[in-house]
Amino acid sequence: MTFESIEDVEKKFGGEGYIADRTLATTIYLAVALGKPIFLEGEPGVGKTEVAKVMASILGTELIRLQCYEGLDANTALYEWNYPRQMLELRLEEARGLDKEEIGQNIFGPEFLLERPLLKAIQYEGDKPPVLLIDEVDRSDEEFEAFLLEVLSDFQITIPEIGTVGASQVPFVVLTSNRTRELHDALKRRCLYLWIDYPTFEKEMDIVESRVPKIEAELSGQICGFMQLMRTRDFYKKPGVAETIDWALALMSMQTKDLEASAVDATLGCILKYKEDIEKVQEDGLAQIIEKAHMLRQRVTKQQG
Repeated sequence: MTFESIEDVEKKFGGEGYIADRTLATTIYLAVALGKPIFLEGEPGVGKTEVAKVMASILGTELIRLQCYEGLDANTALYEWNYPRQMLELRLEEARGLDKEEIGQNIFGPEFLLERPLLKAIQYEGDKPPVLLIDEVDRSDEEFEAFLLEVLSDFQITIPEIGTVGASQVPFVVLTSNRTRELHDALKRRCLYLWIDYPTFEKEMDIVESRVPKIEAELSGQICGFMQLMRTRDFYKKPGVAETIDWALALMSMQTKDLEASAVDATLGCILKYKEDIEKVQEDGLAQIIEKAHMLRQRVTKQQG
């Protein structure tokens, strides 16, 4: 489970349609080489979750995802007992005429255990370690954060009815956070940390042309210029790279060759998700924003030339 070099990371991620810059590629390379989790923080939609998905694809292994939310507890993340199956087993034992002392002696064995993401990653028996994605960890409570720190320390847990279960192979772990709250330093110290920002104009064009192969460079440049301008505004939620790709695909399906106010107005829902944000853009004048996007595209092209 290694990469030959940082350049190898960039190449393989690029082959999966993910444009990894040098800093991200270095972080991934070191995380794999040192066996440390990666902690990716940034605004929603900048590609944090996608890193884990691409890693699983490159390594040819399973992606195990734990989606965090407020109220998530250790039991939900680890395991649950298969209550219906346990009840069925009790009835079968009664039907077989077992003594009362014998009934229910075996209903807390491994076969009655329902694995949840963390236990599934720890007990994974595939040829290659899985990729464990702990997504939006900032949405969980501090109590769960403390529990997670313990799990990441030694990758073993204790099930009272069974005993201690340890990982035969340590999974590759990716934690993501939208920074809705600050996480404890102890958790971050366990990981290699990286802040993923919105991409530059040039990088966003590379991403769009990688994910939307048939798009014309002119339209791609106009889209990326428009999105760069959108992120300078005081929106309730700024659009991420995911919205850029969705918008490019939508415009392509409409056979749009050039950004026009009518096409942008009809598809604003692809990039802005709040009524107030859409109204703000419409009030500012779409034609003016599109013109600025054209100018940004031309300026960058001139600088590159």
